[in-house]
Amino acid sequence: MREPSSPPSDRAVAAWARLVRVSQALLEAVEADLKAAGMPPLVWYDALLELRRAEPDGLRPFELQNRMLLAQYNLSRLLDRVVKAGYAERRPCPDDGRGHVLRLTDTGGTLLKSMWPVYRQAIARHFADRLDDREADELARLLGKLQEPAGNQQPSPEPVPPPEAQPEPEPPSLRSGRRLHLTSKTSRRVRFLTMKSQS
Repeated sequence: MREPSSPPSDRAVAAWARLVRVSQALLEAVEADLKAAGMPPLVWYDALLELRRAEPDGLRPFELQNRMLLAQYNLSRLLDRVVKAGYAERRPCPDDGRGHVLRLTDTGGTLLKSMWPVYRQAIARHFADRLDDREADELARLLGKLQEPAGNQQPSPEPVPPPEAQPEPEPPSLRSGRRLHLTSKTSRRVRFLTMKSQS
């Protein structure tokens, strides 16, 4: 492994540039699919997903920000919109009279389920269909090395797929010709490519 103080090689710089460009392009493609499907941005899905994972307790705003996969630099504005739309609700925090806890509403859970098929299809079309299983495993391994703190190259545990990632029985009329949709704000985080399984 290269010493931390060593300057990056030309190959390393080229790989870095490609990684950033590809991650941005993939997110933009997913966002476009969501928008075409009439869905809200992907960052909405990201926020609602974390609120569902935190049921029934909910999350404080700072906890939600720490858990989200996509970068969101104006979380308060995002939460105002999500709450106003009825997908989440604010409740007083039992441990802090001045704070509040965010919880997913039934309407938010319905939106989450309706967004996942579109999101799943976008991941397949723009990412998974271009790699075979061996290539996907190798990419995950390499990105895992980048995800670990410097000096600690132990592989990260694989994320547990969320419930909506599991196939659900569908009426026969829906098993063919189904279209999936996604929506999200473009994130600049390179770690998009190590995307957590949606749950």
